[in-house]
Amino acid sequence: MLSVIRRSPSPFASKVKTGTIAAFSTATPAIASLLADPSLLGGGVSGANAFDVVDPGASAKQFDDGSAIIAHVTRMGRQDTKEAIDRANAALGGWRDGTTALRRSEIISKWSDLIKDNAEDIAKIMTMESGKPLHESRGEVTYGTSFLDYYAAEAIRPNSAGGGYVCPSPFTNPSNGAPRGKIMAINEAVGVVGLITPWNFPIAMITRKAGPALAAGCTAVLKPSELTPLTAVALSVLAKRAGVPEGVLELVTADRDLTREVGDEMCTNPIVKKISFTGSTPVGKLLMKLSSDTVKRLSLELGGNAAFVVFEDADIDVAVKAAMASKFRNAGQTCVCSDRFIVHKSVEDEFVNKLAEAVNQIKVGHGMMDDVGMGPVISTLPVKNLKEKVDEAIKDGATCVVGGSPLPEHGPNFFAPTILTDVETSSLIWDTETFGPVVPIKTFETEEEALSLANDTCTGLASYFCTQDLSRIFRFSSSLENGIVGVNEGIISNAAAPFGGVKESGLGREGSVVGINEYVETKYIFLNT
Repeated sequence: MLSVIRRSPSPFASKVKTGTIAAFSTATPAIASLLADPSLLGGGVSGANAFDVVDPGASAKQFDDGSAIIAHVTRMGRQDTKEAIDRANAALGGWRDGTTALRRSEIISKWSDLIKDNAEDIAKIMTMESGKPLHESRGEVTYGTSFLDYYAAEAIRPNSAGGGYVCPSPFTNPSNGAPRGKIMAINEAVGVVGLITPWNFPIAMITRKAGPALAAGCTAVLKPSELTPLTAVALSVLAKRAGVPEGVLELVTADRDLTREVGDEMCTNPIVKKISFTGSTPVGKLLMKLSSDTVKRLSLELGGNAAFVVFEDADIDVAVKAAMASKFRNAGQTCVCSDRFIVHKSVEDEFVNKLAEAVNQIKVGHGMMDDVGMGPVISTLPVKNLKEKVDEAIKDGATCVVGGSPLPEHGPNFFAPTILTDVETSSLIWDTETFGPVVPIKTFETEEEALSLANDTCTGLASYFCTQDLSRIFRFSSSLENGIVGVNEGIISNAAAPFGGVKESGLGREGSVVGINEYVETKYIFLNT
């Protein structure tokens, strides 16, 4: 019998109301049997108050007979969200003012340690609900805990809450002209924050937000994607075991129908002082509008349409390796995936041939299978969209070198790794972000042409280019209109680096020393001494 997540009284936040609805799930044998500790997923919810979580890598038969369902998760709405916000607000004083930065650091470190101790279970949960290969899920556990480790350290540094600086006063004593007073700038926690995370990185997008928020002394209400809530449930269980007090990290799980009202409550509730969201640009714009009446602080990591430029002097083997890493990780479903490949005409044949050879070696299948290099896309709708985009590009004159079609023999959510050449810039596969394993290629002849093609988008999250010319590296990277640039490398995200975009790809930065700044306000104090 799987146990239900139970709340224990906080030692310091006595004002937190208990007995209200908690987010938990009931796991089916399909996933529970894979875990060393099935209690990570809780238990006891069913019926009208629950929604189903499915395995995107399941076969058509499994979807038809219902065995693709791996868990049932509590269905929470606006009132549940309001109560979660109230509990977070009640816990704020104890966490922000009644807990030392050192103690917060210790708790965050313990949380990270428990996730590492349960790494294999967490990885299996991620693979079963997101579809990504198990080796990628294991890598994400390492990536996700790196943010907790990083911000546990940042919690006690001067740029965190309670830190700040003192600077010389410009005021003078009228009697002798000596400096008068002290200018102090003190960092203080923003307050209650709303964290809304996507399905494609079920652990890392949570820890990249919750790590700095909790380190700074904020309390948080977390709303994970309805497609991948199980990782969030497991992280919530481990946070409680690590000693995160009642109300400090609230979890709200909602299905697709209730997600809008949950987001609306987070954005319009005046108690919430900040929203951090990772997801699509249209939804980010909606959250900005909803948050405007209460003038909330916003961190938005939105969509991209990343360019991958291969110059004539590039090491083609290096370029192919970088392209494979950037494009096919998580079946091309990351916001920093390369979506537009801009290749110098003189090296097109070599690059395409070597890339096709590498793509043909990708083993496609269920993420839990051995040696699988690529799993499914998240649902059937992306498969339909990918097929339509590829067909349109071919109709517009593109050539399909590899792939180009769904793979129904694996399941309804699989699409073949695909390479298209001679793609028109007007084709949707080029002009819009494509969350899928498709490489559209267009050639160029001059650096100026490559730059124009790379910057010809309303988004500006990431871009990549390959060259051995040091002067070009600095010249081209400074001219790209992106927040993140990878040179001769396809995977560049890490906890020590600032992550975020420009143009319509969002606001603010996550990760690095600047990431914690998103969760603090600066108060100016003048002391007349």
